[in-house]
Amino acid sequence: MHSVFRVNDIKQTVSNSRLWEVQLSLTGDNDPQLATLTERMREETQGSTGWYRMGKLMLQVGHFNQAEDLYNELLKKASSDDDRAHIYHMLGFLKNDQGQYKEAVSFYEKSLEIYRKTLPEDHSSLANTYNNIGLAYDNMGNYSKALEFYEKAIKIKEKSLPPNHPDLATSYNNIGEVYRNMGNYSKALEFYEKDLEITKKSLPPNHPDLATSYNNIGLAYDNMGNYSKALEFYDKSLKIREKSLPPNHPSLATSYNNIGEAYRNMGNYSKALEFYDKSLKIREKSLPPNHPDLATSYNNIGMAYSGQGDYPKALSYLEKALAIREKSLPPTHPDIKDTIDNIDYVKKKM
Repeated sequence: MHSVFRVNDIKQTVSNSRLWEVQLSLTGDNDPQLATLTERMREETQGSTGWYRMGKLMLQVGHFNQAEDLYNELLKKASSDDDRAHIYHMLGFLKNDQGQYKEAVSFYEKSLEIYRKTLPEDHSSLANTYNNIGLAYDNMGNYSKALEFYEKAIKIKEKSLPPNHPDLATSYNNIGEVYRNMGNYSKALEFYEKDLEITKKSLPPNHPDLATSYNNIGLAYDNMGNYSKALEFYDKSLKIREKSLPPNHPSLATSYNNIGEAYRNMGNYSKALEFYDKSLKIREKSLPPNHPDLATSYNNIGMAYSGQGDYPKALSYLEKALAIREKSLPPTHPDIKDTIDNIDYVKKKM
């Protein structure tokens, strides 16, 4: 069996900007689950050239700035509409991960414009683009618009894909996420469980997408007030992410944040702060300074300090959260109102 490595870091070499240094650590060559995961990720990062594969790998491990540089360079050299559509789509994908949701929609729409000219209406590439536009609208808090695009995507996928295809699972997961954001937690759980059923059958047990499924079911239980059940699913998610992702990957930060949130909801503020701090350290290293997830960390840390009665410290973090959210989110986004309400609450307590 071939040796299996973990990707620790990817960076351009100083002497030649066309060369990239990938830092690896040996994880062992006798773990069949890890080997299966590696093979699956190899399939997922396939592209027409080595540069496209490199771009996908960078996105997989959370190196969004490097991926953006690479895709912009590829865009300059693209010789066909098909290549341009793919690159626009990938730029949209990374802009979404960077928290720049309007820019993400703009790139996706450029991709969609090309695909609509060249592909049949039920083509899977159209479904993927509809899905990702929906994801960006979901992140902007425009849930009705998100559902509109998710439903376009799933209509194509249900017609064109086998019933256990991972892309169908992605659609079910995303629809579940919209319902959760809208406060319909039982409906969210229904779609999350559809996602999990497919994901378990179609992906290796250490695949990051399976971690996402467990994480989101945990979120639904958390929102429903079933914190012990939430922690059970968060823990499943975290174990996979710790095995399959680099140590500073944003998804690991998400897991730590969500575990912290469950502990805060249970009134265990010191334990919550322990996990929030782990999350924040990763996010400060891996995300742009105005990313909404950073604001989430500051907000949650602030509310944990509020729970402990340390209102000046709480206010400091909440104001950091509000500053980012006002810069990075639409003015009607519910997270902005939530932060303002939290600040008002803390000020009244001081």
